[in-house]
Formats: sequence, structure tokens, C-alpha cells
Amino acid sequence: MIKIAVIGVIVAVLAIIFRKGKEEYSLYISIAACILILLWGISKLQIILDAIEQLQGYIKMNKAYVGILIKIIGITYVTEISSSLCKDSGYQAIGEQIEIVGKLTILAISMPILLSILDTVNSFLEA
Repeated sequence: MIKIAVIGVIVAVLAIIFRKGKEEYSLYISIAACILILLWGISKLQIILDAIEQLQGYIKMNKAYVGILIKIIGITYVTEISSSLCKDSGYQAIGEQIEIVGKLTILAISMPILLSILDTVNSFLEA
């Protein structure tokens, strides 16, 4: 994490330097850094997937729910990166709208999990 933080700070300083002369380069530098950090984050996703797989060995979990969790992680990454890029480019309103749609998408995708939890709670209450 320290490496990524250092890379982020260096890229931010470079972007500030280029913003004064060649503003388009500042945006390109920011996009390249986002892609680099995203690729690093995706490499860490395998650790999460292994942990989820291990949890499936301990408890019986529907595999569809694991797929939903992975989709939620992906939506979160895409939403945050695209929103940040828009905000950094000066388009705050677009960035905010991307965040809202991302949250609504996550809510919509997670509905099967929420309904399953409510069914489980309901079955406990009826018993």
C-alpha cells in the first residue's frame, strides 16, 4: 500500500506541474495512474476470491451470491475511478451522477442477497 500511496503522490505532483503548461498532459497522467493502480488492485482481487472460496468450504453459500459480490467490487472500482477522473477534470456534476448511478446499481444487484436475508429472518420468526 505504501508503494501505491507514493506513486499516487508522485503522479499528483506531476499532474500539478503539467497543469500549468500542458493541461491535457495532466489528464493523461491521471488516467495512466488510475489504470496502473487499478491493475494493482485487480491483482489483489485474487486474495479476496481465495478467501471467499475458503469461506464457502466452511459454510454453505450459494455461488450466485459470490458472483454478485464480485460484480459489486467491480462496479465500485469503475464508479470510483470514473467519478474521480470527472471530478479532477472539473466536471463535478458528472462525477456525482456517476456515483449515484453506481450506488443504485449496487443496490439493484444486491437485491437477491437482501431478499435471501429477509427470507432467512422470516423463517426464524415463524419457527
